[in-house]
Amino acid sequence: MRHEDIWRALDALASEKGLSTSGLAKVAGLDPTTFNRSKRMMPDGRPRWPSTESVAKALNATGVSIDSFSQLISGATSLPANHRGPLRRIPLIGFAQAGGDGYFGDSGYPVGGGWDEVSLPEFTDPNAYALEISGDSMEPVFRDGDQVIVSPAAPVRRGDRVVLRTCAGEVMAKQLARRSARRYELRSLNPAHPDRSFDLSEVSFVHRIVWVSQ
Repeated sequence: MRHEDIWRALDALASEKGLSTSGLAKVAGLDPTTFNRSKRMMPDGRPRWPSTESVAKALNATGVSIDSFSQLISGATSLPANHRGPLRRIPLIGFAQAGGDGYFGDSGYPVGGGWDEVSLPEFTDPNAYALEISGDSMEPVFRDGDQVIVSPAAPVRRGDRVVLRTCAGEVMAKQLARRSARRYELRSLNPAHPDRSFDLSEVSFVHRIVWVSQ
């Protein structure tokens, strides 16, 4: 396994998913510069390898198995045909609408007939849904018009980008800074907006963002 093979495979993975390397990093919940070409060599000329964690997050966010990724490392220029699968239609609403009544059931899954639909690569979570970002409160990570795919089934860990809905109907996309036995602590994606925290009793659901259009 060579340094250049790993980076070439990450470039191919991004291309296969219609993303730039910065877009792939953002989808994975990483710093947008994580996979940039400028980060692939150290100042003294030694090669810098991507971390196992960053690769794992990229594969998880794109739904690509380690076996398929290993084929890219070995020199394949595209993912195997049996990986891609058919496009799936999932429900889509505007982000501002998500706080309204009738869009989510008591379990936090999308319900009702007010959703549009969008076609995207297959996701294993049958309750996955899409939200369309409006406004600039989530820049520079998510911009007006971006569509984020949210998975209620995905495990949520510290550092993940999440959609949180309060019991009062407020909806926000932020980074999970910490979850204690009593509270969620959230870091704002836009530094111009304050961080937030909520008692668990104030929160209707927290779902992980697993993909974003660019």
